[in-house]
Amino acid sequence: MRILHTSDWHLGRSFHGTRMIDAQRIFIDNLEKTVREEAVDVVLVAGDVYDRALPPVDVVALFDEALERLTLAGAHVVVSSGNHDSATRLGFGGRILARGGVHLRTRVEDIATAVVFPLGADAELAVYGIPYLEPRVVAETLQADSSSHTAVTRAAVGRIRADIGRRSGSRRVVSIVMAHTFAAGGAGSDSERDLAIGGLGAVPLSLFDEFDYSALGHLHGKQKLSETVRYSGSPLAYSFSEATHRKGAWLLEVSPQGVEEIRTVDWPAPRDLAVLNGALEDLLGRDDLEWAESAYCHVTLTDPERPARAMERLRARFPDTLVLAFAPEGGERTDNRTYSQRIAAARDDAEICCGFLEHVRGRKASPEEQALVESTVDAALSLAHER
Repeated sequence: MRILHTSDWHLGRSFHGTRMIDAQRIFIDNLEKTVREEAVDVVLVAGDVYDRALPPVDVVALFDEALERLTLAGAHVVVSSGNHDSATRLGFGGRILARGGVHLRTRVEDIATAVVFPLGADAELAVYGIPYLEPRVVAETLQADSSSHTAVTRAAVGRIRADIGRRSGSRRVVSIVMAHTFAAGGAGSDSERDLAIGGLGAVPLSLFDEFDYSALGHLHGKQKLSETVRYSGSPLAYSFSEATHRKGAWLLEVSPQGVEEIRTVDWPAPRDLAVLNGALEDLLGRDDLEWAESAYCHVTLTDPERPARAMERLRARFPDTLVLAFAPEGGERTDNRTYSQRIAAARDDAEICCGFLEHVRGRKASPEEQALVESTVDAALSLAHER
């Protein structure tokens, strides 16, 4: 059998204010193409199907379309819920959907209920889904300590091991566990929501030692924590910190003897991400940045002072500049005086106004601006004297 490990679709997410629904449609196209070309039997979605608990109508429709296309392509789909999903809403109609090849694992009560696929006469594949476990919410049901993710995950894994033990009589059980969690040793990115403060959400990798494969979700970078414990990462980049990621999935070859082979599947990004640093005039003139003209851009300017109309000028060459930062070489020029001290040292009202301009925008008034401020202040004072 061939199993495709995916996670963190985050349908409905935006990228710095730009909707990504069209890019997510392209991802679904690539996913279906992979399922057909690789003859995938089962697609795993290890949590965070949606980006929020109440997704927009068109986003729900896209997920519905994806499930139809994948099942028509011949694959079963096993879906667990993540910390961004509403487990109850995502799990609605699960028993009926299972008849059509879509298996939802969003309830704590179903953690040890395997989705079973035959592997010949003497073996079977058992897929288990651990939804995102919020300790305070699930601890009582799992009869575990509510103080940590490790405690509730250990209890969930214990239930799965017990079920595998019951199944492993005369048949070989190949076990795959899906979990939406932060496993120790994983590398995060800026687009993930913390599961707990100060790293307390991390669970030991050893919890997954006894399974043939653990398909993890939550971290957005595709990564291997061990031969049998991996994150597929998100299918699209959801922050500029993921600009160097190669997005895709893991494809598993499973036989009665276990997981025989794991290889990567890469999907092309609908849009490149460019993280640019330098002085404004240099960035506008560099020939080697032509590729970034069609990319989403994060630009950090290193000019000594904030250039005038910086975003406007950048977007003339890089139309999709979404983030603009300022980090002057050698550090920002600092004036250790308080703002009130600087006002007190000003020689006249025009200098106070120009000082305010510099304070709020990080750039001194140009000679033209100084002249305009001085003429405006003079006119206001003359009008006040006439009264």
